Amino acid sequence: MLFLFLPMLVGCAALTTQTTLTTQVARTVVFEPLAALNVPMAGSFELLGRVSVRNEHQRFSGNVHWQHTRFEDMVLLLSPLGQAVAEIVRNHDGVSLTTAKQETFYAGNVEDLTAELLGWRLPLNGLQYWVQGLHSPLSQASVDYDSENRVIAIRQDGWEIMFTQYFKDDAKLSDKPVAHPRIFELRIEDLNIRMVVDKWIEA
Repeated sequence: MLFLFLPMLVGCAALTTQTTLTTQVARTVVFEPLAALNVPMAGSFELLGRVSVRNEHQRFSGNVHWQHTRFEDMVLLLSPLGQAVAEIVRNHDGVSLTTAKQETFYAGNVEDLTAELLGWRLPLNGLQYWVQGLHSPLSQASVDYDSENRVIAIRQDGWEIMFTQYFKDDAKLSDKPVAHPRIFELRIEDLNIRMVVDKWIEA
């Protein structure tokens, strides 16, 4: 059934509190890409949030529901009133985008498909890492940190990602504090994508 999302894995924890970052850069680190065999997979997650997109020819704002595992991405874009705009699925078979008219299109990568059908590029290859406050290990990245060692900016693959607010995990899902971005912006050329994560669930 179109636009149907299955529940995520059992044993997840939601993050609710948040902390706003200072914008002062304490240090910048340049990371080189890792060899293919050493590239870590982006962790599994589910998020609910809001997205706004702006470029020279396009304006879009609405809601987003994204489920990511090591095997598949399912991204549902909705209008502010909750109407389905597009469902994007990426797995080992390739990428598909199903429109509100239930027309399904296929391509080799998400950026080309969304650029053609939505009028703006969704950089899912990098975004699966950036949404977790990490740089992608697949290509060179320049990362800015604040005085508390939190990432405030990533420049990678032509994109600039600016982080302004993080969730703060009071429950401490592991032996170290875990923080995930709540508000961040992606910029490339004339395209600006702003995402607000309202609910984050980590497997």
